[in-house]
Amino acid sequence: MSGRSFPDKAPGTPDLADMRPDDWVAHWLPPSWGPYARLCRLDRPVGTWLTLLPCLAALVQAADGWPTLFRLFIFSLGALLMRGIGCCFNDIFDRDIDQKVERTRFRPLTSGQLSLKNALWFVLAQLAVCALLLLALNEYSRWLAVALVPIVIVYPLCKRFTYWPQVVLGIGFNWGMLMAWSDTQNIVPPGAIAMWLGAVLWQVGYDSIYAYVDVRDDIKLGLRSTALRFADKGKIWISGFYIVTIALWAYGGAAMDMDWPYYVVIAAIAAHFFWQMCVFSLARPDRNFMLFRANMAVGVLLVVATLAGTVLRQFVPI
Repeated sequence: MSGRSFPDKAPGTPDLADMRPDDWVAHWLPPSWGPYARLCRLDRPVGTWLTLLPCLAALVQAADGWPTLFRLFIFSLGALLMRGIGCCFNDIFDRDIDQKVERTRFRPLTSGQLSLKNALWFVLAQLAVCALLLLALNEYSRWLAVALVPIVIVYPLCKRFTYWPQVVLGIGFNWGMLMAWSDTQNIVPPGAIAMWLGAVLWQVGYDSIYAYVDVRDDIKLGLRSTALRFADKGKIWISGFYIVTIALWAYGGAAMDMDWPYYVVIAAIAAHFFWQMCVFSLARPDRNFMLFRANMAVGVLLVVATLAGTVLRQFVPI
């Protein structure tokens, strides 16, 4: 990566460790449960919301309005479990690496709070619950769910051989959007695929912002990420991903005959992306943490957009 540089860590930069000893897990869960909760990231639900919200948007579009409560429950639980399983595999594969990275040095497997054997049993238990959820889906969706498993498992290994692990992450963690369509309508139309591709690129963008937090540790450890690929041109690359995301979501909405309020909310998302790029800074990893979490607002707005493009017509003449 010659010719690419990153600013030195500024004096007084806050501790970037992502495990906190005084969070709700420590206060409310039995001590023996805490390591498992942290292994599947129950202590940090932002990732679960970023997985679930695009799926909810797809459920609304597939149902052309309100999805059934049963389907909402199944897909919400599925998003929680698959995100948790992905995090477990990530920590299992990276247990020796995490102790050398500032952000991850206190995670359960790295710090010795949890044994590898117990972590594997925990993953198997979560996979068993996911297998039961398959009984609630149609056959098309079951096959899609089976296809997702190897993607979730291989993602943590990608940083060892490609600068694009965020692409694999985006594919896997937005897979529920395709399943929402397959289970609701037994088809995945071009507009739905466009919405999914937009979500994948959105995730590549915001997870690249997140990856800049670890960039110095990744260089030392020989790991790869889009942040290392983009280097000091990160703002240009991420802006490009966000622009294509908006284009794909606009096309997807048109392909599915979304009403005009949908595009008003999509414009609000575009404004939010513009704000992110104004705030984004290679020299401020703590700020990049904030921007990563701010993408929850994008997920909420995407759900609002789909509701505005479908449900609103039932109450207001469009």
